[in-house]
Amino acid sequence: MSMNSSVPFVALGLLLSLHLHILPCHAAMDTISAGRELASGDKLLSSNGRFALGFFQTKGGNSSNSAPKWYLGIWFHTVPKFTPVWVANRENPIANLTSCKLLLSHDGNLVILDDHPTNGSTVWSSKSNSTTNSTIAALLENGNLVLRSASNASLVFWQSFDHPTDALLQGAKIGWNNATGLIRRLVSTKNTIDQAPGVYSFELFGHNGYTSMVSTFNSSKPYWSSGDWDGRHFSNIPETVGQTWLSLNFTSNEQETYIEYVIADPTVLSRGIMDVSGQLKVLVWFEGSRDWQAIFTAPKSQCDVYASCGPFTVCNDVPFPSCTCMKGYSIQSPQDWELDDRTDGCSRNTPLYCEGNTSAAGVADKFYPMPSVQLPADAQTVGTATSAEECSLVCLGSCSCTAYSYDQGGCSIWHDNLFNVRQQGNSVLHLRLAAKELQSSKSNRRGVIIGAAVGASAATLGLIFLLIIWMRKGKNYGGDIQGGMGIIAFRYGDLQSATKNFSEKLGAGSFGSVFKGTLNDSTTIAVKRLDGARQGEKQFRAEVSSIGVIQHVNLVKLIGFCCQGDKRLLVYEHMPNGSLDAQLFQSNGTVLPWTIRYQIALGVARGLAYLHSGCRDCIIHCDIKPENILLDESFTPKVADFGMAKFLGREFSHVVTTMRGTIGYLAPEWISGTAITSKVDVYSYGMVLLDIVSGSRNSTKQFSVDGVHEAYFPVQVAHNLLDGDIASLVDANLLGEANLEEVERICKVACWCIQDVEFDRPTMSEVVQFLEGLCEVETPPVPRFLQAIAGKPTSEIM
Repeated sequence: MSMNSSVPFVALGLLLSLHLHILPCHAAMDTISAGRELASGDKLLSSNGRFALGFFQTKGGNSSNSAPKWYLGIWFHTVPKFTPVWVANRENPIANLTSCKLLLSHDGNLVILDDHPTNGSTVWSSKSNSTTNSTIAALLENGNLVLRSASNASLVFWQSFDHPTDALLQGAKIGWNNATGLIRRLVSTKNTIDQAPGVYSFELFGHNGYTSMVSTFNSSKPYWSSGDWDGRHFSNIPETVGQTWLSLNFTSNEQETYIEYVIADPTVLSRGIMDVSGQLKVLVWFEGSRDWQAIFTAPKSQCDVYASCGPFTVCNDVPFPSCTCMKGYSIQSPQDWELDDRTDGCSRNTPLYCEGNTSAAGVADKFYPMPSVQLPADAQTVGTATSAEECSLVCLGSCSCTAYSYDQGGCSIWHDNLFNVRQQGNSVLHLRLAAKELQSSKSNRRGVIIGAAVGASAATLGLIFLLIIWMRKGKNYGGDIQGGMGIIAFRYGDLQSATKNFSEKLGAGSFGSVFKGTLNDSTTIAVKRLDGARQGEKQFRAEVSSIGVIQHVNLVKLIGFCCQGDKRLLVYEHMPNGSLDAQLFQSNGTVLPWTIRYQIALGVARGLAYLHSGCRDCIIHCDIKPENILLDESFTPKVADFGMAKFLGREFSHVVTTMRGTIGYLAPEWISGTAITSKVDVYSYGMVLLDIVSGSRNSTKQFSVDGVHEAYFPVQVAHNLLDGDIASLVDANLLGEANLEEVERICKVACWCIQDVEFDRPTMSEVVQFLEGLCEVETPPVPRFLQAIAGKPTSEIM
């Protein structure tokens, strides 16, 4: 019985990057025969020039003592981004390449031989079952390296397609051979530079006469399945509608069972990989973006991958996949995290009392509640515990217990490592911590916070370094020169011409003015000219270093800059609908509809959530206000003006900085002088939400309550939420055309955002969930700090 069928997939979109180095080419050959060798700098080329075989070296990452690692591999020869698709010695990298070479041994095998005079050895061998020493090695046009008979090309003794590493090319198979017992599977790399086998694998799995594709963690924990093959398609992969990029072929007969993918256009470069992230991806090369883009990803959510972030971490999909350590834990290996290897996850900062922590002075461990999470895997049910208190005591009774949860389903406890905790969920996980950790948390709430070190990412530091050099040298860089990360370095004269000598002013701020301009290709731009040498330079560096390394639909796009002499200019995409304050506060005969206002609120939340949790380093904007929210032609909001932004390393939670921001949107932390966190942006965002509801600034909005004039609007919102009177809060210019359910949701979120204590405020990722309606929002308390500003006693408000 034989079956062969095809299943089409729908295109998605995702980017992949690799940082590797290959040797310059000394000689190019098409085959290796007896007596010929492939040494450092040599390579085999497929006859169509698409693939190359040779030695390459991975960079050492951030670790200064990282030993060099050389590999023999196959890569795309016609792609500018170095992309290996097969590695011979992934488990045995070469430290010193000078004495190594690839050749055919006396028994006809393909081997990497180290002929060092004192400790020579065989680094790798094809270990084929050839019966002759008359063999040659050839790199075929499809990227398959074959060891075959020198006289009979159809007699193949060994091929790289039978021994895939993390990648699958067209024509290669995943599955098994019933006759030989050969199993072909994909195994991820350890990280983005280390080619050693990682923890994730992908293979074809047969059970009870059914076949499915399965991804596993450490070869023992399945976390994604295609579902069984039903004769037409795999049950968990729906048949496509619309545009088709690729097809999946499934074949099963007496000799073998396998899957392979086919791209409809044979000229398209493609590869399937088991990514270091644990996701199966099919990627194609796009010349337009000069990068690989995914047309299929499984599972779709990064947080659905088992142990995606490692132990004692929280995975968050909103707005982009991110991993953070649980409270009381720190990243165990920051260098590995930089390379996307989170296997070690996070480690406990303070030992538990139960573990012999003598410094705890006999204080029992305590529990820290983590709300709105998806609970970890591998829970142990405790039927004897009938209350939350009993459940906690059961956990405290075992030194290996690290967390518990109690709900309608009863008591669940977890021992040792906690995996797969997800921010999106409906449960509360009680994390076991040393009492000292919770005591220090309370101290932090009182403002006793000791300084933290702040670091930018390596790419950002590199860009700042270049900017400093350019500033000091005062060089004139041409418009065709790319700054780091694709940002264009413009000549001052070109921008002067583009803006018609800065004649059309769009607006002004504390550091300079913004002018409209047009590039030679008719692209409309906004040019910010920074005024004041000292202040302008400081803001210039801050703005380029922050917005220059990030991209998000709700963040303004930095096109380029000019750094010529003492002239500092920033070039942005033009926003035809101006800023939010102009749409809300300036009388121009138009009123921003409620539906657009709500989408603006949600878009800004997504942009800030990305800054806080989606970037390598947390970026605190520090000046969120309507003037810094720009609107494109479809009123999509873009957070702008990063001149006051601060970087906050993921290993730190607070940063000491000088006061910055705008009166009316400043969090109490700024005024008290304590260290700040990303929650200052949350506070400012809450004030912006109130502006969106009322249509006027919260600092000037006045009401008459119980005959008392000039009630402070934020306090009035909190008061009306308690009374159930929402309609009176809405901008009168909307003439009642507003969704009151959405108005109430925004008002609740706003009042939570402007709470006095930063720990009481939600994260921006949680705000996104609230506004999307994924989570219910409780009625917030009235902020006491704002009550004091309003001059009303507590009894009058509560």
